[in-house]
Amino acid sequence: MKELILKAYAKINLSIDVLGKLPSGYHEVLMVMEQVDLYDSVKITWLEPLAEGKPVEDIPTDPAESIATNHEKGITITLSTNVPYLPDDNGNIAYRAAETMIREYGNGRIGTLKIDIEKRIPVAAGLAGGSANCAAVLHGINKLWNLGLDLKTLMVHGTELGADVAFCLAGQAALNPILDLHNDPLAGTCAAASGIGEKLEQMIPMKAWVLLSKPSISVSTAQVYGGLRLDEIENRPNTAELKAGLREGNYYKISKNMTNVLENYSLKEYPVIVYTKNKIEQEGKAYKVLMSGSGPTVFALYTSKRKGEAAYSKLRQLNQETFFVKAL
Repeated sequence: MKELILKAYAKINLSIDVLGKLPSGYHEVLMVMEQVDLYDSVKITWLEPLAEGKPVEDIPTDPAESIATNHEKGITITLSTNVPYLPDDNGNIAYRAAETMIREYGNGRIGTLKIDIEKRIPVAAGLAGGSANCAAVLHGINKLWNLGLDLKTLMVHGTELGADVAFCLAGQAALNPILDLHNDPLAGTCAAASGIGEKLEQMIPMKAWVLLSKPSISVSTAQVYGGLRLDEIENRPNTAELKAGLREGNYYKISKNMTNVLENYSLKEYPVIVYTKNKIEQEGKAYKVLMSGSGPTVFALYTSKRKGEAAYSKLRQLNQETFFVKAL
C-alpha cells in the first residue's frame, strides 16, 4: 500500500474579465488568481493485490464511507468525503481525474485507487474547491505511480476536466514539496490566466490577510456565465495595470484594478451577496472587497492582521462559512 496526503488550496480571483464565448461553449476569460491558505486534505491511496491472492476490492472498508467503483483496466476507484451530499462517482471531478489517469497510464496495473477528501473549502462557493480536489488526485497518482509527468502534461489533462484545474495544479506544485515539482517553471501561487483559464503567466504573489465569507447559498458557475450580458458590462478590469501592481508590490495599483465582471450578474440575482459585501465594507479597514469567481463568496484584503480579525469576528456572526487566512 502506498498513500499520499496533499493540501488542495482554495483560490480567489483578483480580477475576472469575460471577453466572449468560444465554439466549445466555454467563455474566453482574462483574469488574475491567487491561492489562499484554506485547503481540503486529499488522501490518495494505491492498493495492489495482496500476496495471498485476496482481491483488493475485498479489503474491509469503513461502512460509513460511501463507495463507488470503476473496474476499467482492472483498477477500482473508491471515493469518500466528509460532505454527505457530494457525489462519490464520476459526478465528482476528483473521481473523473482518477478515471483520466487510469485511461492514460493504467495499462498493466491492477489494484484500487482510494480517494478520501476532507472538505474545508465551501462547496459551490467560487473558490475552486472541486478543481483543487481534482488537481490533487492528478498530482497524487502521478507521484504514487512514479509517472514523472511535468506540470505542463498534468495541465493538459486538468484542462480537459475543468477550467480552474491548471491553476490549482500550479499552486499545489509550489506548496506541496513532496510532489518534487516546486522547481517546475509553471509552479506558482499567483497567475494571470487567459483562454478558458488554462494559459498561465506566473506573477509575484500579493502579500495580504484575506477574509472569506460565504453566504448560505450555492451558485452555479454555468448559470452565472449563461446569464451574463457581455454588452452590458461597463466596468472592466485593467489587467495589464493589475499585473504591473503585482510586479511592483504597489497595493494602490492592485486594488484600483481589481474588478470581477461576474458581479454584474451575481449581485443582481443574489441580494445576499450584496448584503455580505456591504457588511464587510461597513467594517472598514479593508483595502478591497470583491466577489470571488462566480460567487457567492466575498473576500476582503487587509494589510493588518488585527483589523482583518476584527472584521472576521463580525462576519462570522452573519455567515457560518467565514474564514480568515493568508494569501499565498
